[in-house]
Amino acid sequence: MTVPRIIAYQGEPGANSHIACREVYPDWEPLPCASFEDAFAAISDGKAGLGNPANGNAPRPAGACRVLMIGDIIGKPGREVVERLLPDLRAERRIDFVTANGENVAGGMGLTGSTAEALLAAGVDVITSGNHIWDKREMYAYLDSSDRVLRPYNYGTHDVPGRGVVVHEALDGTEVCVMNLQGRTYMAQIDNPFTDADRILDESAEPLPPVRLVDFHCEITSEKNAFGLYLDGRVSAVVGTHTHVPTADDRILPKGTAYQSDLGMTGPIWSVIGFGLGPKVCSCLSHV
Repeated sequence: MTVPRIIAYQGEPGANSHIACREVYPDWEPLPCASFEDAFAAISDGKAGLGNPANGNAPRPAGACRVLMIGDIIGKPGREVVERLLPDLRAERRIDFVTANGENVAGGMGLTGSTAEALLAAGVDVITSGNHIWDKREMYAYLDSSDRVLRPYNYGTHDVPGRGVVVHEALDGTEVCVMNLQGRTYMAQIDNPFTDADRILDESAEPLPPVRLVDFHCEITSEKNAFGLYLDGRVSAVVGTHTHVPTADDRILPKGTAYQSDLGMTGPIWSVIGFGLGPKVCSCLSHV
């Protein structure tokens, strides 16, 4: 059976999904669909040869690696959701590699060895983090001993535990480089993430694999935008974390890098960025 060179997507002509189809598969004809269900049906019915169906059975180009990147996981509720849903989701969507930001897993602030192990056991391949990775001192030794939990690279190397970049093998055998860096606007004045990213990409002792994922833990969207465009064409994806609110700017940048300013959080919906309403609302009312 000949697979039609048609790629189904949900959205209107000219939308980001349409642009991504044109850029990533220039030789394929995009097929706009009113809903995800219509896109799935187009593949099932043989009208399209590519897409993103719920069962993950769409043909993929040779060497393609399917990646899931999860934003900030907040406390016990977020961790339990990941533990409950991720194993089946990986199987259903045939996901080869998973990253997750775990800096807020332990009681909403920080990470512990036991909570890190729980996420890894649930199917997370590499845990990224940010400024709260230092909140639990017991993690310092763990960061030195584990190559699957990262802290922001640009905290430097002098008397700082852990690492900020790792190459790990995905389920399909693809080598994936994960980079974790942190912004500086309204945050700690650590090393420059832009020049440190250059150092990782240009001065690595061994050539990095083509698949390169970046978690940029950063406060403001303008710094995230600048960082994504700075790395465009040099990495596979730049995604932001830290604000716990997903942004609606997911897109493929001009040179082919996937980008989103913030992935949002995995945590309680009826909360203030994952935390209880009472203390947060009171602080807004009285500054106490």
